[in-house]
Amino acid sequence: MRITFKSMALSLPLMAAATTAVAQPLTLERIFDDPGLAGKAPVQLKFSPDGSRVTYLQGKVDDYNRYDLWEYNLKDNTNRLLVDSQALFSGPETLSDEEKARRERQRIFGRGILEYKWSADGKALLFPLNGDLYYYQIASGKSRKLTNTEAFETDARFSPKGNFVSFIREQNLYALELSSGKEIQLSKDGGGTIKNGMAEFVAQEEMSRMTGYWWSGDESKIAFTRIDESPVQEAIRNEIYADEVKLFNQRYPFTGTPNVEIELGVVKLNDQKVDWIDLGEDKDIYIARAKWLKDNKTLSYQWQNRSQQKLELRFYDSKRKTQKVALTETSDTWINLHFDLHFLKDKKHFVWASERDGFKHLYLYRTDGTLIRQITKGDWIVESIKAIDEKKGIVYFSGRKDTPLESHLYSVPLFKKGHITRITQPGSFHRVVVAKDAKTFIDKSSSVNKPSSVALRKVNGDFITWLEENKLDDKHPLTPYLSNLVEPEYGTLKAEDGQLMHYRIFKPANMEKGKKHPVMVNVYGGPHAQRVTNSWRSKNLYFQYMAQQGYVIFQLDNRGSYNRGKKFEDPIYKYLGEVEVQDQIRGVEFLRTLDYVDANRIGIYGHSYGGYMALMTMFKAGDYFQAGVSGAPVTDWALYDTHYTERYLGHPATNAKGYEMSAVFPYADGLKGPLMIYHGMADDNVLFTHATKLFKQLQDDAKPFEMMTYPGSKHSLRGKKVQTHLHQTITNFFNRHFNM
Repeated sequence: MRITFKSMALSLPLMAAATTAVAQPLTLERIFDDPGLAGKAPVQLKFSPDGSRVTYLQGKVDDYNRYDLWEYNLKDNTNRLLVDSQALFSGPETLSDEEKARRERQRIFGRGILEYKWSADGKALLFPLNGDLYYYQIASGKSRKLTNTEAFETDARFSPKGNFVSFIREQNLYALELSSGKEIQLSKDGGGTIKNGMAEFVAQEEMSRMTGYWWSGDESKIAFTRIDESPVQEAIRNEIYADEVKLFNQRYPFTGTPNVEIELGVVKLNDQKVDWIDLGEDKDIYIARAKWLKDNKTLSYQWQNRSQQKLELRFYDSKRKTQKVALTETSDTWINLHFDLHFLKDKKHFVWASERDGFKHLYLYRTDGTLIRQITKGDWIVESIKAIDEKKGIVYFSGRKDTPLESHLYSVPLFKKGHITRITQPGSFHRVVVAKDAKTFIDKSSSVNKPSSVALRKVNGDFITWLEENKLDDKHPLTPYLSNLVEPEYGTLKAEDGQLMHYRIFKPANMEKGKKHPVMVNVYGGPHAQRVTNSWRSKNLYFQYMAQQGYVIFQLDNRGSYNRGKKFEDPIYKYLGEVEVQDQIRGVEFLRTLDYVDANRIGIYGHSYGGYMALMTMFKAGDYFQAGVSGAPVTDWALYDTHYTERYLGHPATNAKGYEMSAVFPYADGLKGPLMIYHGMADDNVLFTHATKLFKQLQDDAKPFEMMTYPGSKHSLRGKKVQTHLHQTITNFFNRHFNM
């Protein structure tokens, strides 16, 4: 089945803009230059607590990597600069190694204002900049520096009522009383391998838990983790820069080795006394999430065992010092974590998400752990809860009910059975933020060839106003290139087990009857990722460029990828690089049926897990893939971390064969075609060792290959110059080997 997404809402602006602008071909230099071709792309969109404004971060016109805070004021319907980052701090920013790593985990890149927090009353903002904290008053437009120390303050936020600002300093937890300026040190033993209120490496990188502390709603206490990293293996990690080599003694939890020892405590602000929670006899566990109930005395936390096949939602009564298990989730493979736990104001109910029926859906519980009803159901997934209107009894959530290729906002009755209503319009991918009162929402929508626009809408979907129309008019930076953009074709293929896989094809811009074109298969293929969507992604501009050079671009979301339910994910369990390669071969078999495809010039390119997939396909399926580019690849899963690797492969002690067969090395002698490997030489996620270990084996096996290494670059290889050079290198590689 083949599909093309078209709608009048998409087509007319493109056509109108294209007719008034002189068409220009894309160049690699322009794709990564200023101003960004996506136009005005606001990020971190939030409603102010009082609902009077919508705030967001936006890059400067002359430097899209330096961000300022903007607002759309709902009273006068005006967009304006709210806080200029240079007015707060204008010099070069210095960050601690811990904060650099934390930003890498969050995939935050840039300068200026990169994070901000609202006070509960909407009268003030908090900014972390250059290792210190800045308090900004909306009424006066003035800021003051809350901290001025040589140490770095991180993970800062307002307390729930706005009377305090909490933060981490030198591995201890602090609270600062805003009225007096008094600092309260809430933990004392942080330092060395002891970290209080801080998320450990795997919590940040693999669980998306970026913090290690949680305020109670009444501001009387804070729950926090205390981790001891001493059991974690210490490894010497190189970061190679252009003019120096830095050595780091990093505690990295390689799969099968010990994790941190973790404790969970509750500290009172008035006397700094800590009550430690009994986590059980099994100490080899994860604390995935924590959240206070509305009664301000009960702490919920999610306890997960090492195999990640069991998760318990536990309730701890901080007054009685007792706890109970509210519910338990189990799986024969693994349990995906989520943030969809919502406690109702009536203090009697909560909403929870589970994949127990094979798809992520919402369930209503009583706080005693009794299941009342399943709220949503079907062969599709709920992405996340966006808001709950308790007075009207309505849950608002984002999901894929209509199509896996688009995210939409839906509503469904909370307490009784009823129809699910789609609120956002089809033909676009919607990322939404619903207001606290559930009366309006921010709708950031895009489609494959249309950059994001941001509208304010009523909760029924009615348009109120543009927050950022990002109109594709003569002034838009993308407009000169619009008429040359290829409209991709979507379709589905059947996997070996009969499940449908979605694909996308960008056809060459210069197609001629009877002419055969080379193919670039772009792959990720790993868990918790999806490439085939009807959404704007700046990376697609590179694929558009390659299509203009005469390439076919093919993307297929194989089994194991995300947003399709657990049945679609589970086939990769215990053996990675097997069904994923089978599915990509199925994609090539389909490509060979197309009369415009040159079956002898099919290449593959991927980064991270996609880099791993590029290697596995080149090594195991050389008759299908004639050339490959592998970026920052995992080559040996024994070199990767515990939480990610054991989730999919289990423990090395119980699945040694699976680890051996999931590494790339047993198949390296199958390499037939040209291969290029690139890697950042300061990568602290997929360590550079993964690449060097493969370099050595290929050299020992007398297998020729090409490589490109980037001094100082982390896993994402950020920066305009690096990205331009990288994509020039990839393009030149395929051009040389495919005679383009």
